[in-house]
Amino acid sequence: MPNPTDAPSRRAEYAQRTRQAILDAARELYIEKGYFGTKVEDIARRARVAPATVYAVGGGKHGLLRTLIESGTTAEEIAAVLTRIEESTDPLDLVRFIVRATRERFEEWNGLMRQVVVAAPQEPTVREVQRIAHASMRNGLALTARRLARLGALRDGVDEARATDLLWLHLCNAAYFIRTDDLGWSLDESEAWLVEVLPPALLKAR
Repeated sequence: MPNPTDAPSRRAEYAQRTRQAILDAARELYIEKGYFGTKVEDIARRARVAPATVYAVGGGKHGLLRTLIESGTTAEEIAAVLTRIEESTDPLDLVRFIVRATRERFEEWNGLMRQVVVAAPQEPTVREVQRIAHASMRNGLALTARRLARLGALRDGVDEARATDLLWLHLCNAAYFIRTDDLGWSLDESEAWLVEVLPPALLKAR
């Protein structure tokens, strides 16, 4: 006799697979064609669903973009990064860690964030998504600055607020875009430079 819970479980599994297919399709198309160049019909075609399903599951283009960005701010690896920051006891190791963490996030998200940067000036809903991404990153950098301050590691003249600003100046997406796009640096070169210049900018001399 069939288990009565099998059908609901299968439906939930199918719904989750459908949702993920739509999100994956939206991300790919935003990167390939840009936010404005992507239509709901394109997303539906790639995800192999009806356009009405895209609206029902994701709320259209803006809803999908917001879901994608929010998923990046609440991912398990972000929680792991924040825990590592709070538990750090070596200031230099912490600076090196946050450099590596931001590099890894940039590698993963720069394709989509480039399109957000392009679309944000023309579309208020995309600007809101950009603010969500910035707030998440700045929160991690502020936590790093707070931890360095509590360790008594910040150099004279650099308080927690200034340390947060210095970290943002060096590690935000815009800074990575300048180094990789305008200067042509590889991410290895960028990381090596950050590890060299950030500690003396932030920390007391050992």
